[in-house]
Amino acid sequence: MSSLVSPRRLRFVVLLAIAGLLLALILGLVVGPTPISLLGVLKNIGWHLGFGPSAPHPIENTILWQIRAPRLALGLLAGAMLAVAGATYQGIFRNPLADPYVLGVASGAGLGATVAIVGVGGLVTADASVIPPFAFAGALMAVSLTWMVGGRGSRSNGATLILTGVAVGTLMTSAQTLLQQHASVTSLAHVYIWLLGSLASANWSTVATLIPYTGICLTTCLLVASKLDVMSVGEVEARSLGLNVRRLRLVALGAASLGTAAVVSAVGLIGFVGLVVPHIVRMLSGTSYRRILPISAVVGAAFLVLADTLARTLLAPSELPIGVITALVGAPTFVAILAKREVGL
Repeated sequence: MSSLVSPRRLRFVVLLAIAGLLLALILGLVVGPTPISLLGVLKNIGWHLGFGPSAPHPIENTILWQIRAPRLALGLLAGAMLAVAGATYQGIFRNPLADPYVLGVASGAGLGATVAIVGVGGLVTADASVIPPFAFAGALMAVSLTWMVGGRGSRSNGATLILTGVAVGTLMTSAQTLLQQHASVTSLAHVYIWLLGSLASANWSTVATLIPYTGICLTTCLLVASKLDVMSVGEVEARSLGLNVRRLRLVALGAASLGTAAVVSAVGLIGFVGLVVPHIVRMLSGTSYRRILPISAVVGAAFLVLADTLARTLLAPSELPIGVITALVGAPTFVAILAKREVGL
């Protein structure tokens, strides 16, 4: 599709994305095993802002501000970051099948989480807070190794980085599998739950920790959007136009990978957000990354919050891993996109 999209259509796409986000916000706060009416939510918010005539019900207040609100905030941050990271990866590699995990972030985080759960004296049974830092360190280790092997040197290119990422990912997954061979059934259950992703452990502390990473990384990716448009003509042509391709690759992939690592360490592995969302946005808004990245942030945030709402309500009081919902929605959608666009694999 051409990047020349009419202003009228672009306005419609932006309004549609904002409407979807507002719907996700409402459902995220209203829907749950203990339903709270929209009027009740508005009165509660108004009371906290000093406009309400009477204090909200204590139970509803606790559910809203200690459970649903931090979960909603975490979903917004994670969804926006994964979608923008996916769009950034696709722009750098000029490959519509690239996603935020292509450089080994997922496998490295999985290994780090497995080490925390299985290999450090079973600390997860005493303090689950050790999992995020281990997962974050594992993700950064994998990306750093990928860059050191495939990203250095004047002749490095996107294809080399992708192949190196596949090799590093395979190595990390093998190490993770080896650790799981000696794990207890309880530890294995913890590992698999983490690998499928969940926002169930969300709290304001997690949100506060994630905000600096996602804020800096999202801003960096958005600032290089115009350079990604130049990159789309090809590496050789981009260099002839004066673009420092290697520096752009380092900055863009560094920001996208760091943001993804932070998200994964907080919520586990959630697939298809960074793969499908940029595809849909590109189909609707054109191929300019100055449009794709900000719209993807809004759509990704809305998509993940809606997926989490389904995950915690479909089998209430039990809860599905959010990765199951995103896969059930994302996989058929991606197949349909491929079939329509006839993208060769």
